[in-house]
Amino acid sequence: MSATQQKAAPPKPLPFQWQFVAGAVAGVSEILTMYPLDVVKTRFQLQVGTGGADGYSSIGDCFKKIIKNEGFGTLYRGIIPPIMVEAPKRATKFAANEQYTILYKSILGEDVNRQGLSILTGVSAGITEAFLVVPFELVKIRLQDKGNAGKYKGSMDALTKIVRAEGVLALYNGLEATLWRHASWNGGYFGCIQGVKSIIPEAETPNGNLARNFVAGAIGGTFATMLNTPFDVVKTRIQNQAKGSVLKYNWTLPGVAMVYREEGFRALYKGFVPKVLRLGPGGGILLVVFDTVSSLIRKHVLHENV
Repeated sequence: MSATQQKAAPPKPLPFQWQFVAGAVAGVSEILTMYPLDVVKTRFQLQVGTGGADGYSSIGDCFKKIIKNEGFGTLYRGIIPPIMVEAPKRATKFAANEQYTILYKSILGEDVNRQGLSILTGVSAGITEAFLVVPFELVKIRLQDKGNAGKYKGSMDALTKIVRAEGVLALYNGLEATLWRHASWNGGYFGCIQGVKSIIPEAETPNGNLARNFVAGAIGGTFATMLNTPFDVVKTRIQNQAKGSVLKYNWTLPGVAMVYREEGFRALYKGFVPKVLRLGPGGGILLVVFDTVSSLIRKHVLHENV
């Protein structure tokens, strides 16, 4: 069999610290490119009903009104917290999922990563990840809300004012809802990827394997977003409630029931379209940048033949 006919051997995994670096660069690149869609998603999730004359009727309408009324820079308002948390968040997501896989395989006596096990490890990794991201999510949402325009000068000012006015524990408002959001997303994501990969044939080339992973990841991410958007809507509203205001939303499941009762089923999926639009190209950006940075590290830092 010729060299061109042989299946390309996969490279050895990068050491953890370099995976961390590659994941951080990829994650920050995705955020810088796709972050405006996250702002739009949050605006829709905070909008009750149609939002009146100043409400948003579509993604395009939301972009237009934000730029016209608040300036282009508003599309990147609140970006510092997610950038700060991106590297540890991605390290936690994948490292925790791997460690839980090893743990549960040992406990259950499994030697194959079945779909049920992937769901269990994903949920566990999501719960672990949630504890890390809550304070960053809360600051980001407060900055993204147009009702807080002029209240905070930036991320550190928002953090300082929230702690001073509401106490340190306020940074963990919405923890329970964040647990629901991340547990459902990670469980759906890793479980769906395992299921899709069991259907799609093994790739013969590195590029084919990249395409296979991209398809599985995109389908998994879309399915996970369908699962967790109602929890995300309620989490956003809980975390936007400042001390002294009427606390309409407290716990996740009662909050989901309240949104459904007062605004209808569609309200539970406010912001779903910009989330999915971010998921597709964002997933592609992550894969391309991660692969490129990994190759550069192998060539120029580890001095491997690539």
